[in-house]
Amino acid sequence: QLQLVESGGGLVQPGGSLRLSCAASGFTLYYYAIGWFRQAPGKEREGVSCISSSGGSTNYLDSVKGRFTLSRDNAKNMVYLQMNSLKPEDTAVYYCAARRTICSGNVPAYNYWGQGTQVTVSS
Repeated sequence: QLQLVESGGGLVQPGGSLRLSCAASGFTLYYYAIGWFRQAPGKEREGVSCISSSGGSTNYLDSVKGRFTLSRDNAKNMVYLQMNSLKPEDTAVYYCAARRTICSGNVPAYNYWGQGTQVTVSS
């Protein structure tokens, strides 16, 4: 069974850091671009960051540039989203998703999704 599982979410104070992980089972991430999306209550799901299958290309939502870093370890079949200087507006459920090769900012373009992990930034 093809599956993505996120972990690493939690409650953090403003200015704090979290590292989200996305683990794949049942398939290798080597051929897939991995996107991170988030969805806050009452809002649409939005793309946060994406890394191409080779790792040679990454992109970020403007509001997270300079604070979030996306990386991948294909040998471990893992992708990581390092989130620093977190703000209350970063509060959302974060999802990782996979599609072949190149990134897309469109939710329907992704074939596989994790169940999400909650990130709450609050004092």
